[in-house]
Amino acid sequence: MKMGKGIPLNDQDRIPWLCNLHDVLQRDVASGQHVILACSALKKVYRDILIHGKNGAPLKCDESGKEEKLAEVKLLVVHLTGSFEVISGRLLKRKGHFMSPELLQSQFDTLEPPSAPENFIQISVDKNLSEIIATIIETLK
Repeated sequence: MKMGKGIPLNDQDRIPWLCNLHDVLQRDVASGQHVILACSALKKVYRDILIHGKNGAPLKCDESGKEEKLAEVKLLVVHLTGSFEVISGRLLKRKGHFMSPELLQSQFDTLEPPSAPENFIQISVDKNLSEIIATIIETLK
């Protein structure tokens, strides 16, 4: 709702949502699924929440009170890079999307590009979709 009104999100807005995404990842990984999640985890701390949850504790208590280790979430960050001008141009062509183009600068201002030791690849949005997908698939092999 905030973004729809042209108001950028802050950490207080994003962290509960990221914690929910972590829980989904944790559940699906524990059941043996491979998961692809698309979201704008703009800061390193956001990506850390996706991997470890809010408290970074990979343990939970079962019904008997014993701690059990949860399935590890291994995250490959696909960092799509592009100039402000290219991305702005694409946003202006979107119809009916919740994020107004006016919010793009706040996204660029918030962005902390992934860096070592994070597990990531960087791909230019100047590539076509099939090239982007092929790069991701090759990396996952």
